[in-house]
Amino acid sequence: MSDPPLEPGREISKDMEKMLFWMLLCISGLLGKEDVMEKLFAFPKESKTSHVWLYPKLPGPFVEATVCMRFHSDLTRNYSLFSLATQHKKNSLRLFYDPGSNQLLLSVINTPQSYNLQGNDFTEWTSICATWSSTAQAVWIDGKKYNKKGVKNVEISADPIIIIGQEQDAYGGGFQKSQSFVGEMTDVNMWDKALTDDNVIDYFAGNEVSGNIINWKDLHYNLTGDVTIRPYVDPYPCEPV
Repeated sequence: MSDPPLEPGREISKDMEKMLFWMLLCISGLLGKEDVMEKLFAFPKESKTSHVWLYPKLPGPFVEATVCMRFHSDLTRNYSLFSLATQHKKNSLRLFYDPGSNQLLLSVINTPQSYNLQGNDFTEWTSICATWSSTAQAVWIDGKKYNKKGVKNVEISADPIIIIGQEQDAYGGGFQKSQSFVGEMTDVNMWDKALTDDNVIDYFAGNEVSGNIINWKDLHYNLTGDVTIRPYVDPYPCEPV
C-alpha cells in the first residue's frame, strides 16, 4: 500500500529534505565517502560546471576556522581555490588567487584581505593554510606566514555549502568559467578553530592532521562534470616529525 498524501498545509521538514537528498545521491552513485589521503582531484580544463562539493561534518555556525590544502596550477588568470557560501553571505570563507598581482585573497563574511606573496610559483605543488579568528588572520604558503588583523564580531552561519573547483557567486551556484580552477588539488582539510602555529607546521611537515569539518581521511564529496580522482605521490616526501 502506498503512503497517504501529505495533509493540506503540511510540509516536509528540512531534516527530512536533507535525508532524502543524501539518499538520492547514494542511490545515483554520485556521492563518495572514503579515505583519499593518497589521491587527488584533477580539474583538466576550464569549465563553468566542473567542481567538487565537499560535505561538512559539522553544520556550524563557526566563529573561527582554518583551511589547508595542497595544489598546483598553470593558470595565469584569477581562480578560486576554496569557496564556502551560506544562505546570507556568498563569500563566507573564500580563498582566491590573482597571478597577475601575485595576491592571495582570503575573504571572511564578504570582507576580503589581500596578501602580497613573494617568490611563490603555484605551477609547482604548493601547501597553503589560512586561519581566521576575531583577533588574528593569517595565510601560510609552504611554511611562510603572512599576518593580518582578524575580522571581529562575525560568524559563518549554519548550513554552509563548500565547493572546490568553482567560485560561488550564489549559494551553491553562480559559477563562472573565468574563475574556475584548472590543475590538481589534494589534502583539503577544514577546522572550526584557528590552528596554532605548531598545528600548521605539523600539516606542512606531513604529519596526519585531519580537519573536523572537512577531513581528507574521511571525505564526503560529490563530483560534478569533468573532474577525476587520481593517485597522489608526494613530490617532496619527508618523514613526519
